[in-house]
Amino acid sequence: MNINTLLLELLRKQGSDLLVATGHRPTFRIHGRLHQSEHPETTVEEAQLALEMVLSEQDAERLAAELNQDFAYQVELPGFGPRRFRGNAFYQRHGPSLVLRAIPIEIPTTSILGLPQEITKLMDFHQGLVLVTGPTGSGKTTTLAALIDYVNKTRPLHVITIEDPVEFVHPIKKCMVVQRQVGTHVINFSSALRSALREDPDVILVGELRDLETMSLAITASETGHLVLGTLNTISASQTVNRIINVFPATQQAQIRTMLGDSLRGVISQQLVPRLDEKGRAVAVEVMINTGAIGSMIRDAKMHQINSAIQTGHRYGMRLMDQSLVDLVERAIVSGQDALDLAHDKSSFARIVGGVV
Repeated sequence: MNINTLLLELLRKQGSDLLVATGHRPTFRIHGRLHQSEHPETTVEEAQLALEMVLSEQDAERLAAELNQDFAYQVELPGFGPRRFRGNAFYQRHGPSLVLRAIPIEIPTTSILGLPQEITKLMDFHQGLVLVTGPTGSGKTTTLAALIDYVNKTRPLHVITIEDPVEFVHPIKKCMVVQRQVGTHVINFSSALRSALREDPDVILVGELRDLETMSLAITASETGHLVLGTLNTISASQTVNRIINVFPATQQAQIRTMLGDSLRGVISQQLVPRLDEKGRAVAVEVMINTGAIGSMIRDAKMHQINSAIQTGHRYGMRLMDQSLVDLVERAIVSGQDALDLAHDKSSFARIVGGVV
């Protein structure tokens, strides 16, 4: 078993992920669904050889110490040229294993991704916090890359990204884009973010707001003249706001609500839905723009009212996840059943789409 041969097969099948686990057949994720390959089950020796091919010496040492490791892998593949993959190496009961995700060569625009154009207006702010949220594998990193690329094309700014690992590589356009990888260039997200505040950035991208310290630093940075972008694994705007506030001790939550109410610019929550034409997946998006009314709701701990404000905020470019899913069904892009599976209010959604489900 050659890992590069499997990656070539993945790209030819237009898949997104390659899963190699000791004791299992190599498996591809294609348009969101798993497909077992016809290769035999992976042996311990084959899995170990694959790790040796894709891991740097530094990543291999961390894997040995921590038993799992994120990494980036770049390789020249016949017919596809140089390609980058995001990977995770780990151990399970049968032995070493790894997962590799293909990263597109070109950074897609928001329109190519099917995202509402209103979200690019969030990048016109000079300071504040913009969050892209969704479950694992929902395209958050790609959306962030598209937003950074929009800035790179339109404004001469200093952009610092903190990623684990670096996925999309931003070429020189109008911006100076400095990309730092956790574990290689910096110790962790929080120390990198603290350092970035002293490096004269205009825009800071934090790959993941993992803990209280990182969240606190991101909010502070967004209040002190920086535009900060980050991600969370939440599925709605209101859940995102609650998640951030609840990370902090009860004694600090009132202060954090006030800071968020003032500094939060918007939340983009997304999910991917299989397309009816079987040509990949379509993105369903919830968009919350922090208007004065929503800011007051956050400060006054009235998060239960946010969904109503989003639902009636069309003129600001806002929409609920279920509204986006209904639109995809009505345009015959996705099936009613697939959309229903991802809807937040399933009974209301079923009534709206009627016989389509």
